[in-house]
Parts: sequence; C-alpha cells; structure tokens
Amino acid sequence: MALWAVETTPVERRPSATEAELQVVIRAVYKQVLGNDHLMESDRLTSAESLLRNGDITVRQFVESVAKSELYRSRFFESASQYRFIELNFKHLLGRAPVDQSEISEHVRIYSDQGYEAEINSYIDSEEYLQNFGENIVPYPRSVRTQVGIKNVGFNRMFSLMRGPASQR
Repeated sequence: MALWAVETTPVERRPSATEAELQVVIRAVYKQVLGNDHLMESDRLTSAESLLRNGDITVRQFVESVAKSELYRSRFFESASQYRFIELNFKHLLGRAPVDQSEISEHVRIYSDQGYEAEINSYIDSEEYLQNFGENIVPYPRSVRTQVGIKNVGFNRMFSLMRGPASQR
C-alpha cells in the first residue's frame, strides 16, 4: 500500500555533474515547480537550461526562471484565485503549505504592493529557501514529517496540496 507522504530524496546539482545528472536536476525542477515530468519541447526553457548546464546560473536561479515563466504564470496565476496561486507558490517553491492565514495575507500584500515578480522573489530569496535548499538543491516536499517551529496544521494542509498531480492546478 502506497502512502501519500513519501520521503523525497533531495536532488542536488553537483559541481562536476554529467549531462545525465543535469537532466535529472532539470526534470526534478520542472516536476516540482510545474507539477509535470514531461513538457512539450516548446514549453521547455532551453535558454535557462543552457545557462544551468554551463554553470552560469544555480539551481535556485533556474527555479526562479521557471516560476517567472509564462508557462508557470498561465498555469497557476491566470487560471487560479490569488489565494490558490499563493498556496501553490508555497508548495512549489518552499515545499510546504502556508502555515496560517497570516502567512497568506502577507503574500497577498506583497503581490498587491509589489507585483508578480516580487511575490515569486519573496520565496526564492527567503532565508527559509536558502536554509533548506541553498543554491543547488531542487525544492521538494518537506512537510511529510513534523518540523520544529511548524504547527501540525501545516502537515494537514500539505496533505491536501499533495493529493496527486491534478492538485497542481
């Protein structure tokens, strides 16, 4: 019997990564951020992938490129309510659900006052992101276990967000 909460092994870009290892990183980013292993060739961010391959950008910067792409915007911003968009940003970019309503309200304020890119940056540039993923680890679901300082309700919220690929939208 499979459980919904499966330990995820972090995917990390290593300095001397082979092309096959880089493809694993790229696919992991697309899966985490877009909720899809396979993209149409036209949907791939080939320029950003090339920069990652060459070592010109980090995994964190590649995640940022995907989250600021027109594809992400059309899938999760234009087709969802503002609250759902923010909830999915937490899932895709920090690997967890929002802790409480005040956290959602803070992100509504960021979006309202500063716009779409600032909202995405608020996750990617956060201390939480850097502590958990650094520059070269692909974000992954972190709420499968209780964490110090995180209320148990976060576990329940993450469960509702993790109910299969269709829950990405």
